[in-house]
Amino acid sequence: MNTDAVKLLQGRYCNSLTEYSRFITREVNIGDVPMGGNNPIRIQSMTTTDTMDTMGTVEQSIRMVDAGCEYVRITAPSIKEAQNLAEIKKQLRQRGYNVPLVADIHFTPNAAEVAARIVEKVRVNPGNYADKKKFDQIDYTDQEYQGELERIYKKFAPLVNICKEYGTAMRIGTNHGSLSDRIMSRYGDTPQGMVESAMEFIRMCETLNYYNLVISMKSSNPQVMVQAYRLLVDTMVTEGMNYPLHLGVTEAGDGEDGRIKSAVGIGTLLEDGLGDTVRVSLTEEPEAEAPVAIELVKRYALREKAKGERRKAEDNNNADEKNLSPLTFHLSPQQHSPYEYKKRHTYEANAFIGGHMVPRVVVDLSAKNLKDPAVLKDAGYLYSPLLDKYNMAEQSVDFVYLADELPSFVFPSNVKQLYSYNTWQKLADKTNCHPVFSLAEYIAPGTDRSSKLNLVRIVPADIESDEFGSLPFDNSLVFVLETTALHGMADQRSFFFKLEELGLEIPVIIKRSYEFENQKSKVKNQNDSPTNDLEFKTQNLQLYAATDLGALLVDGFGDGIWIDAPELPANVITSTAFGILQATRSRISKTEYISCPSCGRTLFDLMVATQMIRSRTSHLKGLKIGIMGCIVNGPGEMADADYGYVGSGTDKVTLYRGKEAVKKNISSANALDELIGIIKEDGNWVEQEN
Repeated sequence: MNTDAVKLLQGRYCNSLTEYSRFITREVNIGDVPMGGNNPIRIQSMTTTDTMDTMGTVEQSIRMVDAGCEYVRITAPSIKEAQNLAEIKKQLRQRGYNVPLVADIHFTPNAAEVAARIVEKVRVNPGNYADKKKFDQIDYTDQEYQGELERIYKKFAPLVNICKEYGTAMRIGTNHGSLSDRIMSRYGDTPQGMVESAMEFIRMCETLNYYNLVISMKSSNPQVMVQAYRLLVDTMVTEGMNYPLHLGVTEAGDGEDGRIKSAVGIGTLLEDGLGDTVRVSLTEEPEAEAPVAIELVKRYALREKAKGERRKAEDNNNADEKNLSPLTFHLSPQQHSPYEYKKRHTYEANAFIGGHMVPRVVVDLSAKNLKDPAVLKDAGYLYSPLLDKYNMAEQSVDFVYLADELPSFVFPSNVKQLYSYNTWQKLADKTNCHPVFSLAEYIAPGTDRSSKLNLVRIVPADIESDEFGSLPFDNSLVFVLETTALHGMADQRSFFFKLEELGLEIPVIIKRSYEFENQKSKVKNQNDSPTNDLEFKTQNLQLYAATDLGALLVDGFGDGIWIDAPELPANVITSTAFGILQATRSRISKTEYISCPSCGRTLFDLMVATQMIRSRTSHLKGLKIGIMGCIVNGPGEMADADYGYVGSGTDKVTLYRGKEAVKKNISSANALDELIGIIKEDGNWVEQEN
């Protein structure tokens, strides 16, 4: 690929857009487990116990380490908790656990200064360490703004000097929802504001000749998180920096939603070689987080190995061409920017896919019992034998692929049937039925094409072929983009770049295929017993598909998704597909929960509360509800939530409408009913169908 074209395409946020290449950062020493450089991508999590509960914290930390955590983070909201970190560390060392400890600090510089003398690393949030957030809009002159920076420097410098003296590392951890009023007033609620919030503190550290830093850009919105990390790397490179990156989607939630949302954000960055440590923030026990992070990271160790083997083979063969992708393109930055979302412009095919339509979902039912109308339940269509009709669920697929199999019942009109070309050609009634062609079939003389919608299977390399040049282009054409490349996301992304270069506005359904039968490792649950094979495969599908498809969707690429996983039930595939679209904000089909993972600051049982809230509000499609354990993860961290449920004292909850507290310090026993009452007052409640 042309070097100048690469620079135009990616700025400086990653090494390569066409092959896996890890972005090498500065090595930072954190106890005996260094991060960055050529070290493995590290795994970490955070305790949920009260930090003053020494033995409870020690036991939980041990479970986390045994599950795969290489760093353990513990909250230190005040000096007494910071001081107790010494006892926790002592007990862990006596038990033979030398895991580096990280103190999590918000609001309290004095606690950070105590903790920095004890633990291997401290985390500070520049939005609230020496700054404030009251949602005030302030017009600063340049002189006034500089004066604020000097005030912060005086509060921050003592901690930096202590870290230098004790060899303690520091994470400067920006959170999207806790940007200070100062940053918000100048940069707004933007990825640029997140980056500048961290860069101010980094520059202060460098002024003091302190470089033992790790940086993070967390958000509950994966799209914002991805843009912020990319912009951070570009900004650091511009200023001659290469600090390691801590990746995480904050308040990802639990279960399927938490895994998919985390994979969209973290996986997208890992795909481009970014990231030196990963924390998956689930509203579950912390030892459940490490196995998820390990599965996300494992793919990239395999890619590094495969890349090395390929390079060695090329050297042995004296190969001159070392680019994995056969594509060449010269895309201007006006066409695609990695730092902002812009949906690729396409035409509308059959007024059903492309254009301004939400991405469509395809599911393969060709191997199912097509004699029973109930088979469509897994695709979101519920058949009532009594009424002889279908009811659509919130997650109802748009296309069902039947290959060469013919159903013995009438399909609902809302779902389109896809057949292989040869079978479609023989259908007596082609209403709502459409062909899927190979490229060769579509361009062959005498081909019988649909006047409404034709799907053509294609791989990225086809775009350079003579066959592609022979395509008859019209507004019935839709591509089904497949890949068998190890780094499939980059392979498919190259195809989208080429389409833009050629000025082709053809809608594209992204298809990825997954097989898990050769995977031997097992995920452990909190009782340390292996989960069953279906659960393992389901989780990996969620993680892999959310990475591969989500990474394209967050950049505006793709008019539909097709997940092929023959070993898994169709309902799992359907749910995963819609979960990915929800996490990328491409298509909203359910309630979104911005739920923090809990920590020692949490003032009620967050997991129980989350399940209670979910059980009574999960039918409120499109509503965003923030569930936060304390004010640190409160109105700011909820970012763009419509409503918030935030711990404000022991068994006390404050309810928010947006960022406004509307009911303060009410009993947690009544809080959910009160929340529902507020939603009803606002006219946003609908009764749940039985």
